[in-house]
Amino acid sequence: MRWLLPLVLFSTFVIADDKPPVPLLKITPGKVIIPTDKMRRPWGELVSIDLKTRTGTFRNEGDDVVMPFTVMPYAELLHHATRGDLQDFKVGERAIFRLHEDAEGKWVNLTYIQDEMNFQAGHKEYYWVDTIDEKAGKITFTQANADKSFTRQTGLVLETDANTRYWKKGKAAAFADIKVGDKLLAKTHGLGKGKTRMCWEIFLDDESRDVFKTEQQAVHLKRMETEGLPGYIDAAEENTLKLTLFSEGTDVAKKLKAGQKVEVAPAGADRKPTVEGMAGTLKTITAKGNLYEAVITMKAGTAGFKPTALARLWAAKPE
Repeated sequence: MRWLLPLVLFSTFVIADDKPPVPLLKITPGKVIIPTDKMRRPWGELVSIDLKTRTGTFRNEGDDVVMPFTVMPYAELLHHATRGDLQDFKVGERAIFRLHEDAEGKWVNLTYIQDEMNFQAGHKEYYWVDTIDEKAGKITFTQANADKSFTRQTGLVLETDANTRYWKKGKAAAFADIKVGDKLLAKTHGLGKGKTRMCWEIFLDDESRDVFKTEQQAVHLKRMETEGLPGYIDAAEENTLKLTLFSEGTDVAKKLKAGQKVEVAPAGADRKPTVEGMAGTLKTITAKGNLYEAVITMKAGTAGFKPTALARLWAAKPE
């Protein structure tokens, strides 16, 4: 019987090796796919944005190379520690740009921009003040979490100028209010010279940062309600329309109910509706992770809606 053991082990390995490899994720038109198995996430300074084509460039902090990007329609654009859209970002802003390869192997497809405020909030990290040069307006700091059990980097510098604003307990403060040992949050920008961190905003506490967050949430909610929830068209057959709604519209989508009157319009590459919204009734609305799948019965049919193209959806106004 001893000869059977190697044979069994050999057979086990052969069977395991015969399993087909898991296919790599890749950007696919009309699908919400984020290839996390193959991505790059450099920090950089936003150099340019074209809202019509939803493209732009940023300067990579690692090597100062200016890199182009194309924003995927479903990209997560995280601004002021919450959801936003491309028009919320200012040229010069420091952020992380998540990139993936396009069909030609170029790293240009972008599936998120995470601004500095969102990164600090998500990772619960702060800029701990080590030294202050009041004359030069510079602060040397250590980037670490709230109890300093994790340190990301030391010897970093925040710069300030006449345009820098300071906030404490949600109210205007001053550079002089900052003390060694304080933990700061910040919104910084580059100067076109690499790793410079010039401050637009310095927050001396979470409360002050959250004022900006709350303002951004209100702006984005109004945008979703007036401009419509963006999504892909999955199917358009006779009078039935199926959509995948993107995560940025979650706060509105989760309030929608089956049987509710809605309006839907096809949209162009800039995600703007190409025609007036058309009447329909929401048949089902189902959460799928951070996305929502909606099935709509269209009053006048689905002509003009093409699978893999974009659409916008609104809750119909009360008659």
